[in-house]
Amino acid sequence: MYSEKVMDHFTSPRNVGEVENPDGAGQVGNPSCGDIMKITLKVEDNVIKDIKFKTFGCGAAVATSSMVTEMAMGKTIDEALKITNKAVAEALEGLPPAKMHCSNLAADALKAAIEDYLKKQNA
Repeated sequence: MYSEKVMDHFTSPRNVGEVENPDGAGQVGNPSCGDIMKITLKVEDNVIKDIKFKTFGCGAAVATSSMVTEMAMGKTIDEALKITNKAVAEALEGLPPAKMHCSNLAADALKAAIEDYLKKQNA
């Protein structure tokens, strides 16, 4: 049902927790399944230097959160904004159709954290 990559990121998630004094934070949720994801990040010279997540949800939600943080780490803000829901699912070698909404949450949480960072820069 789940790929080895999904199981790896679920059983050994990367970047779990919260960035201390984050430059940006974003939280999204899906009321139909109850999954909630929060991503915090630290940015230096327009590059994501640290990123962490906290997720309440199923194994696929944890795996997509872990994968999206790995995909965004070290990327510029513009590069990270281009990470799509589809790219997260593909990086995990696919998700069952019933769990595709989880990858949508991961990319949305990343975008929300980046938008929070950008809003603070323009304040």
